[in-house]
Amino acid sequence: MEKKKIHVAFSNQKGGVGKSAFTTLAASYLHYDRKLNVVVIDCDYPQHSIHAMRERDKSMVCSNEVYKEMIVNQYEAIGKKAYPVLKAKVDEAISMADRIVEPVDVVFFDLPGTVNSPGMLNAIVNLDYMFCPIITDRVVMQSSLSFATTMQNYLKQNQGAPLKGIYLFWNQVVKSEHRELYEGYTSVIHSLNLNLLQTEIPFTVKYKREMSPGSRQLFRSTLFPPDKMLLKGSNLDLLMKEICQIINI
Repeated sequence: MEKKKIHVAFSNQKGGVGKSAFTTLAASYLHYDRKLNVVVIDCDYPQHSIHAMRERDKSMVCSNEVYKEMIVNQYEAIGKKAYPVLKAKVDEAISMADRIVEPVDVVFFDLPGTVNSPGMLNAIVNLDYMFCPIITDRVVMQSSLSFATTMQNYLKQNQGAPLKGIYLFWNQVVKSEHRELYEGYTSVIHSLNLNLLQTEIPFTVKYKREMSPGSRQLFRSTLFPPDKMLLKGSNLDLLMKEICQIINI
């Protein structure tokens, strides 16, 4: 019997909270570090930012001797090619995932930033898990909580849907920011019966660090996992450990 692919998305209807960044980071972490088989379906029209990143990454490897050596060494070490990054319309994304015949452990979907996109609600409820990065900006929080509660209420009305859970997590946490602010929002989140992960992601520029000429250290890439030195203090490894426990991989 074929093992079921796990459908996962990092989603939020507000831009700039990190949904595409975490999709890329999680896919690369699991594929290259954990050696799972991953596919990314980019249905965030029109920018298709992850597909565009894959094209930039490929171009950088072709033009840079450092990255050519790194990609060869990586393949010799783990024996895995790069995971596919496929483009799709959101209303076609789930059926595209179902048609994949190669062994796949996790399919990540990079979804549009609004529930009003045609096919968006159907795509979300046919996921297995949705993770929602949130930040303390008041407008973003109002939108994020509205999005999460809307999906939670939709699930209550469609109890046979595959979606098993919606999980929020703090992103871009600033150490100097008053903890009372986080504690207040956390109380609201719990009062709405929403799930909140324990891991908090600190605000750090390393999350924007992509491939660049002359540097072996990178954090966000579709062809390499996050650099182990840069992982320290990022909490990405802790986040992925918590997520892997939830999705049971």
